[in-house]
Amino acid sequence: MRILDRKETDVDATIIEEEETVLAVETPPEPARRQAGFECELPVGYVDEDGRVHRTAVLRKMTGRDEAIMADRRNRNSGARMMSELLASCLVELGNVENPGLAVAQTLYSADRYYLLMKLREITFGSELTATYSCPTCKESVTLVEDISQLEVRRVEPGAFPEEIVIDLEDGYVDRAGEIYTTFVFRQPTGADEEKISAVARENASRGKNALMARCLVGVGEMPKARIEALGTSIFNDLTLGDRALIDRALNEDGPGVAMTRPVTCPGCGRDYEVTLDLSNFLRPS
Repeated sequence: MRILDRKETDVDATIIEEEETVLAVETPPEPARRQAGFECELPVGYVDEDGRVHRTAVLRKMTGRDEAIMADRRNRNSGARMMSELLASCLVELGNVENPGLAVAQTLYSADRYYLLMKLREITFGSELTATYSCPTCKESVTLVEDISQLEVRRVEPGAFPEEIVIDLEDGYVDRAGEIYTTFVFRQPTGADEEKISAVARENASRGKNALMARCLVGVGEMPKARIEALGTSIFNDLTLGDRALIDRALNEDGPGVAMTRPVTCPGCGRDYEVTLDLSNFLRPS
């Protein structure tokens, strides 16, 4: 075997370096892998600062980073905050807005947020979701496999802005002077509203509902706005349960968004009852 002297070694090393340089130039680096996006149409849409409505959203699948968001102790006490963080992480585009971020996720209407949540589950794990419900009469539980891709989605008409919700109550609110107010007007709730009332709702669901309705209330008959703001949540404490049910139905069942309630028949006593979609297995493939 021939042994190269120092001069030959330096020359050969130079040649090798030049060849490696040529190879580096001629061989382009492999492009970074990018996760595929999934396009969907929001039921209401994001209204930007210029008043334009953006309805086409692009989501990516949830990753381990997103699982960590949902497991974060700071988010455990506020499902609304957790949803905002999750959507901010997984929402790639919203109309002409790229990487919308947390502020936009909080601004989205609740109807759009829950729709996007269902889509995240569908594109990540598939459309089947195992859900368990308990009969309010005999307490027997029933486990069902829900197909979330088949859930009804109510949408605002194309090109239209989200409208205020006008509700005519049966009994109405009676003030100290004896005047009765039966027409209540609400705006659509947003993620920011949900986050604001989360602490109250965690302690008492009924008071949390009052707080949300008070934030979204924009009109009570001819009552001055200052008076409405002064009354705050107390206005809802004095409403009959029948009127409160009318408001709840108008805000949740009759408005735009995913139909989250479904009928269930108890296998034990045979009672038919309505439930809200069970999301306890949201992170588990069915």
